[in-house]
Amino acid sequence: MKRYLDHNATCPPVREALDAMLQAASEASGNPSSLHWAGRAARRVVDDAREALARYVDCESGSVVFTSGGTESNNIAIHSVLSTCKPGRIVTTAIEHPAVLKPLQQFVAEQPADAGWELIQVRPDQSGVVSADQMIRSISDDTRLVCMMLVNNESGAVQPVQPVAAHCRERGVPMLVDAVQALGKGDVHFRHLDVDFMSLSGHKIGGPKGVGALLVRRGVRLHELTPGGGQERGRRSGTENVPAIAGFAAALGVIDFAAQAPVRDAFEQQLKTEIPEAEIIAEDALRTANTSLVVLPGMDGETMLMQLDLDGFAVASGSACSSGKREASHVLLAMGIPDMRARSSIRVSFGPTSSMDDAQALVAALVSVRRRLKGMAGLAA
Repeated sequence: MKRYLDHNATCPPVREALDAMLQAASEASGNPSSLHWAGRAARRVVDDAREALARYVDCESGSVVFTSGGTESNNIAIHSVLSTCKPGRIVTTAIEHPAVLKPLQQFVAEQPADAGWELIQVRPDQSGVVSADQMIRSISDDTRLVCMMLVNNESGAVQPVQPVAAHCRERGVPMLVDAVQALGKGDVHFRHLDVDFMSLSGHKIGGPKGVGALLVRRGVRLHELTPGGGQERGRRSGTENVPAIAGFAAALGVIDFAAQAPVRDAFEQQLKTEIPEAEIIAEDALRTANTSLVVLPGMDGETMLMQLDLDGFAVASGSACSSGKREASHVLLAMGIPDMRARSSIRVSFGPTSSMDDAQALVAALVSVRRRLKGMAGLAA
């Protein structure tokens, strides 16, 4: 039996999204930039989706720029700020997704050593939460950009973005909020946060892959990564993916991730009963209801993942974008967890099809895998 428990990596598309995509592909197949009737039909689909997303995240429709996903959205925002300002400080967290950390690190590495750029990465506490006060103290007069995720993709821990955003607005410092893992799992209010940029992705909520959005505060100018035909009001060139955009909008609010809290909690409670040394990361922090990051000391995470795969379970060991690498989770390392323990982690993320039976079966499988691996190593189970 196959059990998919990796919804933070991607959610299988919901029926509403699939229906909307098929309808858009068949009934609005024109180019949205064309002025004839076929183009106007496609443009209506894109505009309706823009309005739907704007209502859902509480922003002006003109703030929505459709992109290929969270990675592109983050890169556009980072490029727009750093390519047009004087050298200075960049403040972010040590637990950001690689779609934020890597562009920042690459930008600084490519500058002359004496250019004056400085990248500050604030580490979280032992619960996986970055201190708002520490972020604020790191923001200096020459800070050019602040980047902070709303929800961590590995631990599910909610980060204190609001006070940092308020401080940035007072000081006029541009701020990017990566809300990819927050969308659909908690409150995402762009207008309330009053930040310059927010990145979103469709496939995390049951929409299609390859579509996302960058929310841009009114008056903030974007500099295109790939200049071309001037689509999205000159902010992101390239013909809009009309079916994917329609599917993204149709998926908004369909999945109730909060309903997964009882399943997640039952999994963690039973796991600690069966394997007392199991550690639940960010257990005492405010987390998204579907996410469980677990450390099982003495068991290699990649090996566990492969063994569980053979048993029909789909889980993750860290971020899906880094799952092909034999590296410890940078999130756990930033929390101060030693390398060997960090390598003994798996992430379970429940979704709309997950059940109590799935939770119980996964615990039983982990107990079995643990016994099997210890037996192979000649250790007592």
